[in-house]
Amino acid sequence: MTEAALIEPFAVTMGDPCGIGPEIVARALTGPTPARCVVVGDVGVMRRAVAQIGASVPVARLETPGEVLDAPPDCLPVWEPPGLEPGLADLPMGRVSAAAGRAAVRCIEAAAALALQRRVGAIVTAPIHKQALAAAGSPFPGHTEMLQSLAAGPGGAQPDVRMMLANAELRVVLVTIHVALRRAIEMLSEPLILQTIRITHAALSRPGRPPPRIAVAGLNPHAGEGGLFGDEESRLIAPAIDAARREGIQASGPYAPDTVFMRARHTGAHPGEFDAVVAMTHDHGLIPVKYLGVEHGVNVTLGLPFVRTSPDHGTAFDIAGSGRADARSLAQAISVAHELAGAGTHDGAGAG
Repeated sequence: MTEAALIEPFAVTMGDPCGIGPEIVARALTGPTPARCVVVGDVGVMRRAVAQIGASVPVARLETPGEVLDAPPDCLPVWEPPGLEPGLADLPMGRVSAAAGRAAVRCIEAAAALALQRRVGAIVTAPIHKQALAAAGSPFPGHTEMLQSLAAGPGGAQPDVRMMLANAELRVVLVTIHVALRRAIEMLSEPLILQTIRITHAALSRPGRPPPRIAVAGLNPHAGEGGLFGDEESRLIAPAIDAARREGIQASGPYAPDTVFMRARHTGAHPGEFDAVVAMTHDHGLIPVKYLGVEHGVNVTLGLPFVRTSPDHGTAFDIAGSGRADARSLAQAISVAHELAGAGTHDGAGAG
């Protein structure tokens, strides 16, 4: 590991113990990273992960997360949060387990508490399994909703958060996320869309730079084709864009969803026309990003009072325990977290 550029270490949660999370964490953290990282997880699970990748790195049990700054650079430092169940390393790989779901939740809760106390500079979360969360009794369908609840302020007020998936070529921010498609369409409103545009603008704005160019994708084919295929564009999306522009935000659209991502994609041969795309639903926005390669994608939660990133893939139960999992997306998530934490972009910020 390289010497940390920031004082606070980063917390990296182990993810679902039965998936590839521990394996990619072990692989990423036994190589160079831009910040000192402490694994929030089970020591036994992480020792199993080290063996799965064929490494001989010692796993160090820390009494406190801050001890990572004094730990030897050639070890994998692990802090076990209180409340983890015994026997997690004996759970079968690649299977849904309520115990694994409870362990994943406990690690996320502990990492979020460290971030809120400013004891870590950022959190990077390894993949969790939604069925395991449900089996564990968690009311949350994923990281984003759980972290939003954990970051609630006085009186229980939760921050307004959005999911952004990003890689070197494309950034996409979602208006709705983990709900049924029918429910997502029902949820759309002018205030919700406007709020997403505002969060995106705040996340990507940088002092001394031009304002971010935000493209807003339509919902219907051909962005409604003038009302022939639906009226959400004229009734909800266009008014939200107009309101954003009156606030000085450089937003435009609504654009046809089947072409706007090509226009926004940035490559050496084709500079993107936009800095980010706001998409109405989960699959509308994430299919284009993931098609470009999940090994390079990073999930950033915008709007939290701390930096949170994660790899752009799931638990991959089909290869869990084989030692073949690709850690590049997790390594990129750590690098993006370092960039964001160094830029002081929490309290609503994102990649840039």
